Amino acid sequence: MKILFTCISNGWGGLEMFSLSILLQLKNLQHDVYLLTLKNSPLFNEAEKENIKVFSLSSENYLNLFSLIHIKKIFEKENFDIIHSHSSKDLWFIVPTLNYLKIKTPIHFTKHVASGISKKDFLHNWIYKRIDKVYAISEMIKKNIIETTTINEDKIILLYNGIDTEKFNPDLYNKNIFREEINVNEDEILIGMIGRISQGKGHEEFLKSADILLKKYSNLKFVIVGHPSIGEENYYKGIVHLAKSINQNKKIVFTGLRKDTPNILAALDIFVFPSHDESFGLTLIEAMSMKKANVCTRASGVLEIAVEDQTSLFFNKADVNELVDKITILIESIDLRFKLGENSRKRVLDKFDFKNYINSLINYYNKSIE
Repeated sequence: MKILFTCISNGWGGLEMFSLSILLQLKNLQHDVYLLTLKNSPLFNEAEKENIKVFSLSSENYLNLFSLIHIKKIFEKENFDIIHSHSSKDLWFIVPTLNYLKIKTPIHFTKHVASGISKKDFLHNWIYKRIDKVYAISEMIKKNIIETTTINEDKIILLYNGIDTEKFNPDLYNKNIFREEINVNEDEILIGMIGRISQGKGHEEFLKSADILLKKYSNLKFVIVGHPSIGEENYYKGIVHLAKSINQNKKIVFTGLRKDTPNILAALDIFVFPSHDESFGLTLIEAMSMKKANVCTRASGVLEIAVEDQTSLFFNKADVNELVDKITILIESIDLRFKLGENSRKRVLDKFDFKNYINSLINYYNKSIE
């Protein structure tokens, strides 16, 4: 099968990383995969390292004439079986070009992020009519699509994102490697969060809870793994400044962007996912697959991933005191940490295994081609 993915983005977060993961898995299954993205973007560079065939654009502006001409030449030359877009703005490049060329290639679209505005006008309706299937990564996103667009509900498929549970397997990693790197003592409890350092991800609550807990316990260490989103460098500086103002005896560590997520998760005793509003939450699933006891926000797509008091402890969004209370429960009970970790991996294996995701995706591709 000849498949084109489009992800015209200059970011490097869950959306872009997950798109690349799908491409690599499809490539491993001997499908002929291509990617359309921004030139010299993080996704462009990572895809080239993995020997993915990449087409690139110099601009995200879908009114850019040169970009449209370039896409037209690609579609005239290549005969794709499926086009799968991962960003709604990509459709404004893809649909007009395909319609102009009268090419009937099926378009599949994954909706990763909820829309805050109505998209029921004539132009959006014209774009959406051309789409064959829309994948909602959570029930929350599916509801949002129905409420904000004119897309026929029959076209909308709930398809949870998945992760490689063989890669995210705690039996494969030595927890001491990362702990030694950041000087965590054997008797210290390591508490961490992983993800883009961006507004709404809950870094303030994480640090404020660390401040409170470090005054009560001497055997704790906190780690923040991730980098700022483009345009949020000042926000990142503010987070670092906040950490410095409460950093007691170098108990809070920033690692920056890391690619060894399983290795880091293996080292944690408690994982915190304090995001205010998450469509899904891949890093939470990764932590759960690594049998990590976790505390997460009682909100949005998280409620479709975690089960309160079975896989996770929940707290209300931005409630620092409740977050402290829930982390304290896990600090005090190693037995509960073990129970939540075991239940977490079982849930991921049952609902969020990447093999199941890929098999479903290929099945939907084949149905469209038929």
